[in-house]
Amino acid sequence: MQALVKYQAGPGNVELRDVPEPPCADHQYKIEVAWCGICGTDLHVLHDTFRNYPPVILGHEFSGTIVEAGKDTDRSRVGEQVTIFPAMAVTCGKCIYCRMGNIMFCPERRGMGHGVNGAFTNYAVVKPEQCYRLPAGFALDEAAVCEPFAACVQAVTELTNVRLGDVALVSGPGPIGLLCLKLLVAEGVRTIVAGTARDGVRLAKAKELGADLIVNVDEPDWLPLILEATKGFGLDVAFECSGHPSSVKNCLQAVRKLGSYTQVGICGREISVEFDQIFYKQLKVAGSVGYTAATWQRVIRILEQGKVRLDDLITHRLPLAEWQTAFDLCEQQQGLKALISPAKS
Repeated sequence: MQALVKYQAGPGNVELRDVPEPPCADHQYKIEVAWCGICGTDLHVLHDTFRNYPPVILGHEFSGTIVEAGKDTDRSRVGEQVTIFPAMAVTCGKCIYCRMGNIMFCPERRGMGHGVNGAFTNYAVVKPEQCYRLPAGFALDEAAVCEPFAACVQAVTELTNVRLGDVALVSGPGPIGLLCLKLLVAEGVRTIVAGTARDGVRLAKAKELGADLIVNVDEPDWLPLILEATKGFGLDVAFECSGHPSSVKNCLQAVRKLGSYTQVGICGREISVEFDQIFYKQLKVAGSVGYTAATWQRVIRILEQGKVRLDDLITHRLPLAEWQTAFDLCEQQQGLKALISPAKS
């Protein structure tokens, strides 16, 4: 089978290669991959700005069908359509973080697509606890967006105290920012979305999804617009979703005293900010890294209730052979969510 492989360390060093189909161990399910989304993390792995362990197959935002079950698993699940919790591919199960359920911080953890083989290929093997059965009526392409949605569910609903009556800012209208917006709108929170002139299509989508106000931060009067929208008070909470230094700076500047700031995007490099703003404003600052098993349970419940759908963020569906085109679309911020299917030609 063909797979998109990071074959050695360093910027680039990614190509399609023929690889053997993975065997299904006694404690594993084999997944026939339907769709796998491209994530900012994949771009970081491509540029070698996110830890990775080559040679490794890229891709972690995926869905598919269980086609084989190891002898120590529930074989009745063969044929089940699932979305995958990729970050827990390898964990020790013994450290304090594993015992607390915060597997993202396990010192031995490796996630799919950078630490162990991922899903830009035909078949992937996973542990049973990584598989979540899809709600009725949920298509496999939409299911490939569940993983980034889980990251947003943790950031918005679990780690940040944001309530009806607050005014929130989502800075960075990429897929993660728009998924955060979906949750905030579903909860009735008045939300401002900020982006640059390059984000025209994405900002238009944000307005369509229910953003109360769109702000172009390339314009010199963007901060007065926010102050006007909040009656001079400032934002109650900001979700920084782009990882860009200027976006971090803008969020810290726009949040009110005693407000909250949550970092959702990966910066991927050292940045400089006016750190004393956190002190003088007495801000509550949080980072949101991935999710927990409890988050994934919440994701499935949200989707079962039908209050939030994910398919309207998918703008490109491409075959694996066109991976470079798909990566370029994401790098150039064209469209919203791009998916790759190894089954398409």
